[in-house]
Amino acid sequence: MEVIIKDLAELKLVGYRVLCEAEQYIIEIPQATRRLFEQIKDITTVVDPFQLYGAFVVDNETKDEDGYWVCVEVSDYKDIPTEMVALTIPRQSYAVVRHKGKNSLIGESYNQLHKWIEENGYKRLKNKWHLEKYHSSEDVDNIDVELLDTIE
Repeated sequence: MEVIIKDLAELKLVGYRVLCEAEQYIIEIPQATRRLFEQIKDITTVVDPFQLYGAFVVDNETKDEDGYWVCVEVSDYKDIPTEMVALTIPRQSYAVVRHKGKNSLIGESYNQLHKWIEENGYKRLKNKWHLEKYHSSEDVDNIDVELLDTIE
């Protein structure tokens, strides 16, 4: 497992917020992803219509931070479809690992990433936005996603 550190500038995202019971996310997130792909033509400022992001706060401090956001990056928030939400991720540093394989095994990749963070003297910022950058998500048995865990 190769972990790299990335510093990302502010990210403007538009998409759907998924809010449900924990065991339902595995069902609800793919549905929100399909909805986003169906509506992507309505987002006039999309940067890359094939690049999806997932965003979440591990230890949310408010109800507004609870859930999971399925989004695409936009250059600005002009003409956002009414049923979608805008989300700004501030400039942050991340420990990043790439997970390739079954979606059901993504937890193992997260566990390895968290262990690496601790062993290398970084601190996870659980109350900040974390990202998942999808390179391929169509087949749940063969996903390709970068896991970006916010650190300091």
